[in-house]
Amino acid sequence: MKKNFLFFTFCFINLLYAQTKIVDTVLTINAKNTKFHLKQIIIPTILVSYGIVGLNNTELKRIDLDIRNEVQEDNHKKIKIDDFLQFTPAVSVYALNNLGVEGKHNLKGRTVILGTSMVLVLTSITILKRTTNINRPDGTQFAFPSGHTAVAFAGAEFLYQEYKDKSIWYGISGYVIATATAGFRIYNNKHWLTDVIAGAGIGILSTKAAYWMSPYLNNKIFKSKAKNYTSMISPYYDGNAIGGSFIINF
Repeated sequence: MKKNFLFFTFCFINLLYAQTKIVDTVLTINAKNTKFHLKQIIIPTILVSYGIVGLNNTELKRIDLDIRNEVQEDNHKKIKIDDFLQFTPAVSVYALNNLGVEGKHNLKGRTVILGTSMVLVLTSITILKRTTNINRPDGTQFAFPSGHTAVAFAGAEFLYQEYKDKSIWYGISGYVIATATAGFRIYNNKHWLTDVIAGAGIGILSTKAAYWMSPYLNNKIFKSKAKNYTSMISPYYDGNAIGGSFIINF
């Protein structure tokens, strides 16, 4: 288990370093303050490609199975923290703004970006799950790719983009939480390693695409004369379940 877990950790460390330290020098296309850098898609494309290749590659399938068997051999109790941990990076952006730590965009701008990212994530995840129809480690359907992981990494990239000019540690913390979400999906016997790696790539790509599209969406589709926006996050816990509400006033 240690060898395979170290392999997974090594992949994450390299992803984190590349995402937060990458120098965009290969290709730049400017359009209304939108910058597309070819280097930005290298890491997430590799992650998605790994997952797709792993669907039919004997060696990668063996790694999947070895990790699953080793993680599950102690018959541990499942921990459902991943069901809400996946949303933590994205919610953190709104929480930080409410605490006075302003991000790159105002409420409308970041909400359009996050909404676009989530639409891209859910659309691509749904299509791939139905198309591949891979069984999960626990025998249920639609394993590939991991939706929880995709949402978590989309949120992590969202957090990074909004606060990278403030401190790189905001982005790092988001990626740590996203990686923990992926780990719990494997720990809870819901996904293979290839599922979560592909999900991570899809999440990152979706948020990057949302940022590239945001100037057009804000200027052409979500135009508004309103100048003031307010938001409020209200968490709750009733003794059995944890949750919350998010209110936006335009």
